[in-house]
Amino acid sequence: MNVNVTVDDFESVILFSDESQWFTSDPSKNLPFDPAKSPWLVAREYASKFGERTMLNAPSPGPALFVYGASGPDYGSYEVSIDGESIVLSAHASFNASSPHLLYSNSSLSYANHTLKLTNLGAQSTDQGASKFLFDYLLATTQLAPSGATVTNTTIQETNPRLNFVGNWTTNTPNPAFSGGGSKYTREDGASVSLTFNGSAVYIFGDKVNDHGLFNVTLDSRPPQTFNGVAGCGGTFAKACEKTNTLAFFAGSLGPEEHTITVQNIAGINHSFFDLDDFVVTTPSQYFIPSPITSSSVASGTRVQASSTTSRNGDMGTAAPLPFINTMILVLLGFMWFL
Repeated sequence: MNVNVTVDDFESVILFSDESQWFTSDPSKNLPFDPAKSPWLVAREYASKFGERTMLNAPSPGPALFVYGASGPDYGSYEVSIDGESIVLSAHASFNASSPHLLYSNSSLSYANHTLKLTNLGAQSTDQGASKFLFDYLLATTQLAPSGATVTNTTIQETNPRLNFVGNWTTNTPNPAFSGGGSKYTREDGASVSLTFNGSAVYIFGDKVNDHGLFNVTLDSRPPQTFNGVAGCGGTFAKACEKTNTLAFFAGSLGPEEHTITVQNIAGINHSFFDLDDFVVTTPSQYFIPSPITSSSVASGTRVQASSTTSRNGDMGTAAPLPFINTMILVLLGFMWFL
């Protein structure tokens, strides 16, 4: 069973080479968000000057990925690089394209880790001086189970005794902005939370705020990976520009063996925060052996809305069918996947 997973630009799994060169609206001032009134989720735009370059990096698990953004008279050229092979494309057009606009797609990748890099090139010879680049989201295909199998999502709220907290954590309840009505947060350097589970995929949800910082995620014996919990609006260290229900980490294509995942706060000199909303574990009825993707194995435009409340329904640890939706939603670049 292949699914397309989308990730919003505010997710911590998105990696930008220089956050200060990207511009986005403050999601905390646009609530409740109405997708019917916006062509984007919370898209980021980079307005380049001549010669400036800024990059997005996104490891992807294959076998397919799709990058969405904008095309129109204000937009210039960009470079797409996958595993070191590059192509230069242009988003320039005489009129604004319908949103979201497909900037790049590749459905012939192998079942392996791939590194995607997008670089804004600004105005090139055919762009009539236009230099902007808008990135809305990235959609990546991952395999959760073999064809014909079923999968369930199990939500593990921050209050679940399966979680092992180390260090000083504070309970943030009641808070309806978070799944299950609350979260746990820490600003202690080295404070951690761990979960041991069996499943083919795991999601970690939290929030992004300007008073957050770096954190490490370690899965099994793999090296820790560092992610950034600071919001994308710019500004000083403060509780501002908050977006809840954000994806802090995702790993897919996991085997049937027992896994342990640990999140550790890197507080730094500002004693920055990390908020845990919940974990979501996907469990298949059968585990898979990776096989080549076929055109019929993924429905165009479908995806896992893993950050929606319906995918985490029930109390601590209850299982629910993995949801699929046909509307464009969360996304952008820079997330880590594992095989």
